[in-house]
Amino acid sequence: MLIELFDLRGQYSELREDINAAVAESLCSGRYILGPRVRELEKTIAGYCGASYGVGVASGSDALFLSLLACGIRDGDEVITSPFTFFATAGAITRTGATPVFVDIDPGTCNIDPEKIKPMINVKTRAIVPVHVFGQMADMDAVVSLADKNGLVVIEDACQAMGAEHRGRRAGSLGHAGCFSFFPTKNLGGYGDGGLVVTQDERLAARVEILRAHGSPSKFVHESIGYNSRLDELQAAVLLVKFKHLERWIEQRNALARHYDQLLGDIVAIPLAMEGNRHTYHLYVIRSLCRDIIKTHLERNGIGCGIYYPIPLHLQKAYKHLGYKAGDLPEAERAAAEVLAIPLHPGLSSAEIEKIVQLVRDVAAQESGVRGQESE
Repeated sequence: MLIELFDLRGQYSELREDINAAVAESLCSGRYILGPRVRELEKTIAGYCGASYGVGVASGSDALFLSLLACGIRDGDEVITSPFTFFATAGAITRTGATPVFVDIDPGTCNIDPEKIKPMINVKTRAIVPVHVFGQMADMDAVVSLADKNGLVVIEDACQAMGAEHRGRRAGSLGHAGCFSFFPTKNLGGYGDGGLVVTQDERLAARVEILRAHGSPSKFVHESIGYNSRLDELQAAVLLVKFKHLERWIEQRNALARHYDQLLGDIVAIPLAMEGNRHTYHLYVIRSLCRDIIKTHLERNGIGCGIYYPIPLHLQKAYKHLGYKAGDLPEAERAAAEVLAIPLHPGLSSAEIEKIVQLVRDVAAQESGVRGQESE
């Protein structure tokens, strides 16, 4: 690709000296799992999010799963969530024995629509898992209000939204727990898998700590059946280096998004930043009825792009047994047919943005011409 969707090599090149030094120091320490760097990262991320406690785990998927378990979600429960997200969100719910209940999304933000949640709450409902998709928080005021009125747990899937804000409060700080992923392509990504849970609840944090280490509160003492979900010291060392640049990168992403907005607003549907939100643009996602043609044209010209997500979760084969059918959640299905992520990362130049925009315009002009001919 001439222009990558994610420029991980460029990011490493920028920070090579500091990252190599941090990794070397970690290797020389002889401590590789749940050591001082993990504890420092836990404290750093919790403080950044406005939470009291942080617990490092093996992945964002495990952050969700262990948080749900720690909140008592179990077999027979129902958990409401979005169908328009990565599979791990629903997979974590299913792994607890609970059943995911999908509700439709807001077409502007692609986040869960709080108006669709209320009718789905029943005696089996135990939790809501809003997903802050593409780097923008869901309408948490509405979600938390519904949860409070019905005695429900809220677990924020903030895996794509480190640093995002809703009315001045950071992702991860509004629910009972917030879950983050350090997958390499995230705005704060490691060089492998990793995740973290933040919470204000000391008991919940302690429960996640026990669950991540085979149900063990101390060595060789096991009070429950737990899991092996520990964060590596090497990943924590890398993330602590990168964290120092996170705010700068988010500001750069916002500047690039504004540039795209100015050039693309009359051609395709551009991302909608909800009033009161700070968007972090983990992905810059456009929408078009000509999505597939645009994607093909970009790729033929060396531009990386991706569809997030081509099949909403309620229509995935893995959830066929839940009985959903095409048409049940129309906004999520419509989004799946129209969305396309195009390159946006710190270091992307104005010239590269203009090249990408011109290629999108080429398709728009061609499709407009075809439609004009058909109407004659």
